[in-house]
Amino acid sequence: MIAHTNYKAMSAVFITFSGNCKRALTFYQSCFGGVLQVKSFEKELHANKEIVVSGSLLAEGITIHGSDLVHNEGRKVGNYISIFFGCKDTNERRELIEKLTGDKKKPFDGNHDDQKLIELTDPFDVRWVLGISD
Repeated sequence: MIAHTNYKAMSAVFITFSGNCKRALTFYQSCFGGVLQVKSFEKELHANKEIVVSGSLLAEGITIHGSDLVHNEGRKVGNYISIFFGCKDTNERRELIEKLTGDKKKPFDGNHDDQKLIELTDPFDVRWVLGISD
């Protein structure tokens, strides 16, 4: 486990990626800020592609761990899990929606500031539930 004294994690998740772990964690760093650490295989295994053994992003309010190493049964994308992130207010949530959706089609039209929870899917097919702290 990686420790960093400037950040206290409120949420921590581990995500298995399909060969794009470093790119995904770098994307999340652009959304949340924080410190990114990545450990890759010494040798390139597939088509000169960097394979991440373990990576961690430690940011204020969230820690995201990830890897390109897949269990024997393979990686399956599904809607059975989402990452919950508690936003301080509607402004922080609006900014995070913009960052997490990236170039993808916006998850909804109009203003949904009155909604307690908003769900979206990021460019790496990870589902997020963004709430407002009471």
